[in-house]
Amino acid sequence: MRYDLVIFDNDGVLVDSEPLSNALLAGYLTELGHPTTYEESLRDYMGGAMHRVHDTILERTGQQLPDDFDQTFHTRVFAAFERDLTAVPGVTDALGKLVAAGVPYCVASSGSHERIRVGHRKTGLDLWFAPDAVFSAQDVGRGKPAPDLFLHAAERMGIAPERCAVVEDSPLGVQAANAAGMDVYAFTAMNTAAQLTGATGYFDDMADLPDLLL
Repeated sequence: MRYDLVIFDNDGVLVDSEPLSNALLAGYLTELGHPTTYEESLRDYMGGAMHRVHDTILERTGQQLPDDFDQTFHTRVFAAFERDLTAVPGVTDALGKLVAAGVPYCVASSGSHERIRVGHRKTGLDLWFAPDAVFSAQDVGRGKPAPDLFLHAAERMGIAPERCAVVEDSPLGVQAANAAGMDVYAFTAMNTAAQLTGATGYFDDMADLPDLLL
């Protein structure tokens, strides 16, 4: 067995949420007087926890976002998820092959536990992830690119970091996996290989993932 644990990012890897959430984030920031394009939202925030948005706006403008920013944003995102969210094509087939090969897996996301639950319930991925195999940046305080979340997931799953493979689609996620001392396979559906430098391998179709991991 090549790896003892596969750690999946959630947004953009398991659920096709990045276009929805980044369009909403760009729109909400612009609405609040911080003009942001969809492309800028992807560049600056994709893969990061919510504190990254607050920290970046404060650093750039000296202004704090409203106290209810997270609640309002998540209300909009969850409504969009309920309408339009789908699983990433081919991901359940890839998970099925890991199950067949006896390779444990989990999810480690910069999103909140509620965000993960809403997305998984809508797409049916809740059938594939037990509650004790779901980890959020909420659990550790610091989101990606810090390695804390991936190290926490590995510890809770009882696997040494060097025996883990991470599946990521954002530069912040690749950086976090590298910092954790884990191999990382970059899904290039939304970012190019050039934008995801430092990955162990690259793929653009979930059908190819099992061959990289097994």
